[in-house]
Amino acid sequence: MHSSKVAAGETATSSKPLAGKRVVLGISGGIAAYKAAELTRLLRQAGATVHVVMTHAAQAFIPPLTLQTLSGNPVATELFDLTQESEIGHITLADSADLLVIAPATADILARLSLGLASDLLTTVALACQAPLLLCPAMNVNMWNKPQVQQHVAQLVAWGAHIVGPASGELACGWIGTGRLVEPTEIVAAAESVLVASQQHQDLRGRWVVITAGPTYEAIDPVRFIGNRSSGKMGFALAADAAQRGAEVTLVAGPVALETPPGVHRINVESAREMSQAVLPLLDRTRAPDCIVMAAAVADHRPSEVAPRKRKKQDLGPHPTIALTENPDILRSLGQKRRSGLPLLVGFAAETHEVEAYARRKILEKGCDVIIANNVAEDGSGFGTDTNRVTILTRHAGDSIDVLALPLLSKSAVADKIWSHIVPLLPSSVPQ
Repeated sequence: MHSSKVAAGETATSSKPLAGKRVVLGISGGIAAYKAAELTRLLRQAGATVHVVMTHAAQAFIPPLTLQTLSGNPVATELFDLTQESEIGHITLADSADLLVIAPATADILARLSLGLASDLLTTVALACQAPLLLCPAMNVNMWNKPQVQQHVAQLVAWGAHIVGPASGELACGWIGTGRLVEPTEIVAAAESVLVASQQHQDLRGRWVVITAGPTYEAIDPVRFIGNRSSGKMGFALAADAAQRGAEVTLVAGPVALETPPGVHRINVESAREMSQAVLPLLDRTRAPDCIVMAAAVADHRPSEVAPRKRKKQDLGPHPTIALTENPDILRSLGQKRRSGLPLLVGFAAETHEVEAYARRKILEKGCDVIIANNVAEDGSGFGTDTNRVTILTRHAGDSIDVLALPLLSKSAVADKIWSHIVPLLPSSVPQ
């Protein structure tokens, strides 16, 4: 599921995206809770089955009986009510949901969701739910503008939540500003858009992808090493996007200061040889990966000898030299070792000049299906940046090569473009 901010009123690409879908509607305790009645009616009108979950505070603004009548289903209110748990159950609610909508989403509920708390039925359902989450904030304008609230919203979006609103106007408290719950028609339109997007981007479900990221460090002695400027951001963006698309992701990461994306299995390595030992044996398993993306900047050489102690300046002489040994070429080895063209093999070419020419040579020499090339000397596309400008080269039968140049984009957007290009190249059958 992709992190995004959904524009209110955004139209869906399908006429009835909610038809036959199970929507869990969470209602928290704000005056805008009264709009849940109309929202429930519209969701059902759009073809959805609606199950309402209410916090205790929400029941002060609208009675559960109203929403039970409009939804046609029992309203869940208690986490430890034996009757409700036996009939519905918070895990059943979470597991069976196609979409979780929380409207209104108060400052309190946003904070608890951001912190991963499960202190009532609604937050417990939200924490257990794997379906897309659509949050519809509503609160006083001064509350909305508080940095704490904005930090919670940013964190939830980073984890994949979708946000619609709040709208601006006169608030129930008398203030005028941003904080109004968007209209129920706009929430339904946003819900349709989220479902369409999530269905379109589950194209890696059932696939296993392996991604390498970051630099390698080749030890000179216990203190010094040979390395490069790779930050790992591009590889981590690819891993995050693949996980959001439903893939099982193994990320083999060199020494970087990045958090592991949600849903990704990470293997930490330091040197090129360690990376090789982590990646190549994956081809010997009964089930090989569907795709390997070598986004890491692997060192071509390493010191021939690693000193057991720090090499002192006075011992090195005026013109110290370091003898180098060639590292294993992981990409070439993968191209030679894979069977029947599987897994799909994607390499990266970080160049400073003649980028496309070197990439064309690399895709043939290494036996890759795809090469992602970029000029690391160009502003905005070098190591450590949050943006990238890449060219995607794809090899076809007879070694013909297609070239697709992308504009400068954020690395998360580049990752999305790369996977959208790669997915149609994967075998049609998905391993069970």
